[in-house]
Amino acid sequence: MEDFAKLFGSPARLKMLRLFTFNRDLQLTVSEVVDRAKIPPAVARKELSELYAAGFLRKRGERAKAQFQTNPKFEQLTPLAQFIRDTTSVRPQRVRELLKKAGGLQLVVLSGLFSGAIEPRIDLLVVGDKLDERALAQSVHAIEAEIGREIRYASFATEDFRYRLGVYDRLLRDVFDYPHRTLLDKIGL
Repeated sequence: MEDFAKLFGSPARLKMLRLFTFNRDLQLTVSEVVDRAKIPPAVARKELSELYAAGFLRKRGERAKAQFQTNPKFEQLTPLAQFIRDTTSVRPQRVRELLKKAGGLQLVVLSGLFSGAIEPRIDLLVVGDKLDERALAQSVHAIEAEIGREIRYASFATEDFRYRLGVYDRLLRDVFDYPHRTLLDKIGL
C-alpha cells in the first residue's frame, strides 16, 4: 500500500479513493468518511476538498451537513476504478495480525471479495475458541478501512463449526466449494 500511497499523495487519499470507488452509491458526510477510513477529521476534510476540486466527488449540501458521493461523470472513473480494484488487497499477514486480537483462532478463511467471487455470502470466515466478538468486529472494521469496502464475515466456536461442517451447512459449502484461501488452519481441514 505504501507505494500506491506515495503515487496518490498520501495513505488517506488512497483510502478515500478506495472508499468512494467501491461504494459509488453511498453519500457520506465528513464524519462517516472519518469513521469508515479511520483517518483524522482535518485530513478527511482536506482530502475531500481535493477530490471534489479534481471532479472525482460531487457534493450535496453545505458545511457540516455536506454529503459526498462519487461523481459518475468523472472522465477517468472507469479506468481509475479498474486500477484500484486490481491493486487493492490486504496482505494475509496483516489480516492474521488484526484478527489475533479477537481470541484463540483455529481457522481463518478468505473468500468472496478476497478471492474474486462475484456474489459471495461471506468474505471472511473465523473459527475460534473464546472469541471476543467486539474485538473481532473492531479487527474487521480495521480491515475494511484499509480496503475501503464492507466485509461480510461469520464467526463460529470450534464445536459449532465442526457440527455445521458435518451437516454440510450451506454457508460453509458456499465458502469451501468456491475459490477461497485458508490463512490459518489448526483444525486440520
